[in-house]
Amino acid sequence: MHDRRPAIIGAGPSGLAAARALQRAGIPFTGFEASRGVGGLWDIENPRSTMYESAHLISSRTTTQFTEFPMRTDADYPSHRVLIEYFRDFADHFGLTAQFRFDTAVTSVTPAPDGDGWDVTATNSATGAQATERFGSVIFANGTLAEPAVPTFRGEFTGEIFHTSQYTSPRELDDRRVLIIGAGNSGCDIAVDAVHHATSVDMSVRRGYYFVPRYLFGKPSDTLNQGTPLPARIKQFIDTRVLRAFTGDPVRFGFPKPDYRIYEAHPVVNTLVLNHLGQGDLRIRADVDRFDGRTVHFRDGSSCDYDTVLLATGYTLDYPFVERSALNWTGAAPKLFLNIFPPSFNGLYVMGMIEASGIGWQGRAEQAELIAAYLAADSDAQARFRAGVTDRPWPDLTGGYRYLALARMAHYVNKDAYRAAVRRAIASLRSDAGIRPARRRRRTR
Repeated sequence: MHDRRPAIIGAGPSGLAAARALQRAGIPFTGFEASRGVGGLWDIENPRSTMYESAHLISSRTTTQFTEFPMRTDADYPSHRVLIEYFRDFADHFGLTAQFRFDTAVTSVTPAPDGDGWDVTATNSATGAQATERFGSVIFANGTLAEPAVPTFRGEFTGEIFHTSQYTSPRELDDRRVLIIGAGNSGCDIAVDAVHHATSVDMSVRRGYYFVPRYLFGKPSDTLNQGTPLPARIKQFIDTRVLRAFTGDPVRFGFPKPDYRIYEAHPVVNTLVLNHLGQGDLRIRADVDRFDGRTVHFRDGSSCDYDTVLLATGYTLDYPFVERSALNWTGAAPKLFLNIFPPSFNGLYVMGMIEASGIGWQGRAEQAELIAAYLAADSDAQARFRAGVTDRPWPDLTGGYRYLALARMAHYVNKDAYRAAVRRAIASLRSDAGIRPARRRRRTR
């Protein structure tokens, strides 16, 4: 079967953003979702979800929600239960739910033998039926936080060891001596959970962190300075001093001093962990050297026995159904124009391959708007767009920040620089194609 319409893989926030943008542009599409319904990782019942019972947004509601569809809650940092209902409401409100095939996992995306489109093979988990269909293009929106990054260690740990992606409830840690390796946002959330259930909780860290309180001056901290962005060095100078006044110096709680400036890696939006350190509920440990049975040896020469080791070691990008060359993989991530378009413009598009403080789902919506604008443009406008990508240097998406050279930072961008670049690309495409921007309506509460 040959279908010129695009396929969308995934019905989480990025997939819904893509679906809505195509709908607005009048482009029919077919969506595939491996789970039972929309929401992606925010559906804790989704087998691939990395959600846990206590999970809430770490960015505030107003900076995260889709602009045209405000959340029906007054909570500044709503829980995953509120958010899954939000996505279901969003999909139903705009008539997107029926456009997805649920319980249907895409297993391969291969170029059509004649070079005209892509063959998408998917399997229905309920019936086991497998089918291959041809589409004109494919939008990958399967998320960036599903495939755990699992490091290797010397020796063997004979207790319980698992990644935070498998963690769902603090009751799993009842009466356990727990070591959490890593202190990112999930690791700190789980540490705060664990102190009320575990016998003891330690955190092993290899570098320092910046801790941002959820509220500053009585308002969600990420709602401040929402106007014209400050130059990177000025914002770093000011915010470092504001944080020091509100949270103190994490070094006094045992954390290493950061070897980078604030915002050059994702800050931790959780200061409760500092409270528990101050109360003696937690201990900071050095980087792990090796395992020996239930004993963990650290690089500072100390050691301790544990029942459970939790790996809060993050995630890796994963597009397992397509050859890496089709996405121009370079090192730890695909190298794509605006983190969306392979430079070959082969009919594949990636949604949501961006990490940035404060970019929210509206940032994904603008990615989707750009893809839709490209697909809706005539061949001449598309050709001019491709020529501009090929002939000119790609825009700087760092906003002047020097991000850490880590695998997990390979697709990190500055939200202001990124959204400005995407908006310029949308305007350019629409101008070339003679398309007027569509008017957006906000849902009233």
